[in-house]
Amino acid sequence: MDHSADEKEKIIMKDFLATPIFGVLLSIVCYEAGIIIQRRWRHPMLNPLLLAMVFVILILTVFDIPKETYDLGGSYILFLLGPATVVMAVPLYRQINLLKKDWLPILVGIFAGSATSVLSVIGLAKVFHVDLEIAVSMLPKSVTTAIGMEISKEVGGVVSLTVAVIVLTGILGAVIGPFILKVLGIKDEVAQGVAMGTAAHAVGTSKAMELGETQGAMSGLSIGIAGLATVLIIPLLIGLLG
Repeated sequence: MDHSADEKEKIIMKDFLATPIFGVLLSIVCYEAGIIIQRRWRHPMLNPLLLAMVFVILILTVFDIPKETYDLGGSYILFLLGPATVVMAVPLYRQINLLKKDWLPILVGIFAGSATSVLSVIGLAKVFHVDLEIAVSMLPKSVTTAIGMEISKEVGGVVSLTVAVIVLTGILGAVIGPFILKVLGIKDEVAQGVAMGTAAHAVGTSKAMELGETQGAMSGLSIGIAGLATVLIIPLLIGLLG
């Protein structure tokens, strides 16, 4: 009887893993666990997104669950990245008058930040003799995932590596971004938001929203414009630098 019950449990678990519910549920649970831990210890390195990634990887590895099984549901979360980015237009709308007032320095700052991001990757890749495929995969590190994936495909990068670099860049920006702004004495709310959004995309924007509504609005704006700027800058620099 016990043996039959065990077999039924295995069948039920196998059927559950074969549904998209598993990937979605695992992602939500791991992220909520990350939020609880971050609220408990309040350490900047305990970013909920980073913790969720670690938890998901550990669970898949320990229980020997194929990545393809997780992707059945994980792909739905990836699909929602686009709509989630669009939602950030709400705080921007609330600060539209500020955008109209300072539109030129905002655009110049975003394009300068995007160019610096790409040039830094190219420079470091040349210094450390990084393989070309890896180097081009890291070029869109400071744009949101949905845009970065498409850029990576166009320039011949490894999309999975691009996604990993984008996530790590966002987390690093959210963790040390406010500290850098403080050290450099950057107190202007618009400048803070533009810096966070241009350098650390959506994850940085979530942190910018904690700093204030103006910072969050400018950071949300920077995501879209930085994506457009990067799309234009990368092919141009690749052509110029070979």
